Amino acid sequence: MLKAIINDQTFEISDEKGAISINNQPFSWDLRDISENHFHIIKDNQSYNAELVEANYAEKIFKLKINGTIHTVNLKNRTDLLLEKMGMSSAASAKLNNLKAPMPGLIYEMKVKVGDEVKKGDVLLILVAMKMENAIKAAGDGIVKSIKTNTGDSVEKGQLIMEFE
Repeated sequence: MLKAIINDQTFEISDEKGAISINNQPFSWDLRDISENHFHIIKDNQSYNAELVEANYAEKIFKLKINGTIHTVNLKNRTDLLLEKMGMSSAASAKLNNLKAPMPGLIYEMKVKVGDEVKKGDVLLILVAMKMENAIKAAGDGIVKSIKTNTGDSVEKGQLIMEFE
């Protein structure tokens, strides 16, 4: 499940067994690459030219030009939605204090060590939950003060994983 916010309109996107639906309505289209960052789309017998103008993968914000009109797309994946639901959205704070496990899982890989300086959007660790690898990113800037878990440890939801200065 993804949530896409396009020019202040919100859409819920799901893909189950290759069948895409938007706001619980079936969605079909034909998308073809023309060149790097340029695409041709046919939807409901209408033709669209699309260009990826700007991409901020860390923030998941993209600017698309479709038939000459710029559209800003802000994507939120399952982890982003879960963190937002728990009150831990990335907009909550510019400075990090503590990182707690957003869900139960297994610490698969630590991407930082004590003393590392991290910026908002940096991947801190990989948490495996429900057979999926989740990249846990920094919600703000900080320096890793201590790491309370190790690779291979199981963590519970809300368990302290890291502290920041």
